[in-house]
Amino acid sequence: MEQRAGRHGLTIDKDKRRQRLKTIHPTSRRSLIAALVAAMCAGPVLALPAAAATKATPAKTQGKPTVPEAERFIKDAEEKLEQLGLDAQRAEWVAENFITLDTQTITAQANENCLTLSGETALKARRYKDLKLPAASARKLMLLQQTLMLPEAADRATYARLAAHMTGAYGSAKYCPPAAAGAAKPSCMPLGELEKVLATSRDPNRLKEVWLGWHAQSPAYKDDYAKYVEVSNKGARTMGFADTGALWRSGYDMSPEAFSAEMERLWQQVKPLYDSLHTYTRFKLRQAYGASVVPASGPIPAHLLGNMWAQSWDNLYPLLKPAAKEGGEDLTALLEERKTDAVAMTKYAEGFYTSLGMRALPATFWERSLLTKPRDREVVCHASAWDLDGKDDVRVKMCITPTAEDFRVIHHELGHLYYDLAYSGQSPMFKNGANDGFHEAIGDTVALSITPAYLKQIGLMKSEPDPSQDIGPLLYTALQKVAFLPFGYMVDKWRWQVYSGQVKPADYDKAWWALKEQYQGVGRPAPIAEGGFDAGAKFHVASDTPYARYFLAHVLQFQFHRALCREAGYSGPLNRCSVYGNKKAGAKFQQMLEMGKSKPWPEALKAVTGEDRMDATAMLDYFAPLKQWLDEQNRELAKTDASVKP
Repeated sequence: MEQRAGRHGLTIDKDKRRQRLKTIHPTSRRSLIAALVAAMCAGPVLALPAAAATKATPAKTQGKPTVPEAERFIKDAEEKLEQLGLDAQRAEWVAENFITLDTQTITAQANENCLTLSGETALKARRYKDLKLPAASARKLMLLQQTLMLPEAADRATYARLAAHMTGAYGSAKYCPPAAAGAAKPSCMPLGELEKVLATSRDPNRLKEVWLGWHAQSPAYKDDYAKYVEVSNKGARTMGFADTGALWRSGYDMSPEAFSAEMERLWQQVKPLYDSLHTYTRFKLRQAYGASVVPASGPIPAHLLGNMWAQSWDNLYPLLKPAAKEGGEDLTALLEERKTDAVAMTKYAEGFYTSLGMRALPATFWERSLLTKPRDREVVCHASAWDLDGKDDVRVKMCITPTAEDFRVIHHELGHLYYDLAYSGQSPMFKNGANDGFHEAIGDTVALSITPAYLKQIGLMKSEPDPSQDIGPLLYTALQKVAFLPFGYMVDKWRWQVYSGQVKPADYDKAWWALKEQYQGVGRPAPIAEGGFDAGAKFHVASDTPYARYFLAHVLQFQFHRALCREAGYSGPLNRCSVYGNKKAGAKFQQMLEMGKSKPWPEALKAVTGEDRMDATAMLDYFAPLKQWLDEQNRELAKTDASVKP
């Protein structure tokens, strides 16, 4: 999940909420390099590195291809790619736990070895594309070819250079405020500091300054991005795709056109809920900032929503929370009072999965995981889940603290590991999520079951709050999950237009803000700047990381949750359901997890839900009490809105 953790039925812990920057999580949640390697070596790849120039052309094979030859090729490719991927993964584990130039160099070398073989294999796989193979082999061959490929050394060098420059420029970008008259020049501000201002300040001028300051950095690599698009499209066309956007959309067991329609269908299902939340947020922001800052209609200015990209609005909760006093107990305070350490936090999470009938974590998990920040060295503390041998050497790397957020996060991280363990019996090409939204959705599905009832069952809480007190936690969760949906959709919709050539570089910002206004109802706080590149102010654009997976994960987690609650025999408000301890629901979940990527994702979805289409109405069911409350509030607020001061 690309957003911060939510709360479910608990008192909102405003003071100790931590902000976590999450970047990409294609399979198990891993660091950027390791996740990329895992994706390349177990499915899609990106390109050969420049160093592999002499190896780009596959060896010539005499005669027509045969089925036995194809089967041998696939088996050999699987084995080699899996081993190189695991080697690169292990190198990255060491690099994140012992940050030195040497460990980073070893990681880069392992990554390049994997890239080289991946590129060669993708190109060779095309020899067998017209053969009639057994279903499993045909699926593996298809997965091997879902990649872009750059045969020319010059293109590979350009591709690698542009990618490295854009991600490097993004990571090093800072806003340097001008000095006031007669004052010393203030320090330059990296993204993290700018995000804190957006999260906490209520000065609209200051918010606008830092928002514009960050968005002024990305034009520095706009030209690189435009060139990168050209090279990337060349690689996609080499493998038979219309463009890179079509390549991305082809990874969902349907045509690119069908996937585009599916995303729009899902968005339209949830749009009424988003519209109610958007309307309520506008009313409350007008009360806070005045009618001259927040218009009565049209898009809400993006700098006022508490997040650099307006992708989650939970930082606005103090302005939006219900007037009634919140009920429930403060989980963070309870964990601190009990002196709950990192191992105990993880044991609680493991206990949820074992209560569903799943296996206990391997002994090696406890021996090899990093659960607390070491005192003797720097490590990458960003929470991540790792599968280091494709069997049972699974680990978590996370600097756990006794907070409600980390309690939820560790439940989420173990979801990745239990998915890894469940499909460990599959062949290497199928050791992955059914589609790239599934892996993120698994842990988030379990997190939806972290209800007061669950916390009471495990002895962390003494009582459950009355259902009338659910609105606050539901609103907080909606400000994360519901507010995210249109952003999760439009990021890739914009890129599909760019990659197809529909949007040219001169119109990048015009198209970006047209989509922002259409889907998010959010507007730029100042006129579009000439030569601007606001899309590039988002990491996933600068790093060319597909984003639709996060939209899908948000939809799937609620669909899984609803199905498991039904399987458990639960009847009642969906937001109050926890499947903790229900082995019948657990068996249904496990059945789907074990399939990995061996079947098209609709079959995996059907195994757990009985449905073969994604369905966002489960989110509507979950937030039904909130939707009713929002509509009531909006009717009342509309009566007094005209009296809002400028």
